Amino acid sequence: MICFDSTYVAKVYLSERGSAEVRAEVLRDAEVACCAIGQIELASVLHRKLREGALDAAGFQAVFRQFEHDLGHNVWTWLPITPALLEKSRAAFRALLPTVYLRANDALHLVCARENGFKEIYSNDRHLLAAAPHFGLKAINIIPP
Repeated sequence: MICFDSTYVAKVYLSERGSAEVRAEVLRDAEVACCAIGQIELASVLHRKLREGALDAAGFQAVFRQFEHDLGHNVWTWLPITPALLEKSRAAFRALLPTVYLRANDALHLVCARENGFKEIYSNDRHLLAAAPHFGLKAINIIPP
């Protein structure tokens, strides 16, 4: 099993730069996990694509239906957000160097991956990738520059 952040999950549903590489990685690995916050992040990305015109209304509905279908059929392993995970995420900010840029949801993804035994996290988010080593994780981006 491998661990994605929501940027990689989104690439499975959208046709954009890096989608082919991410889909190929999903096909190579039987299971892909993501922190449960990724469900909301993906819904937000899809809505942003609709708002920006990258998806029309029909395309938005089709992608959203596919995602909901996949949710119902356990295509993804969603790692739960627990009170302990929230505490460890807060503690991470307390201990993090002031030079490390980290957003709240990225902290959840990183702590969630670490606490669920992952040694690596897949993403193309530059801030998450840069912060991953501070959480004992190897950051992997398979999308060529």
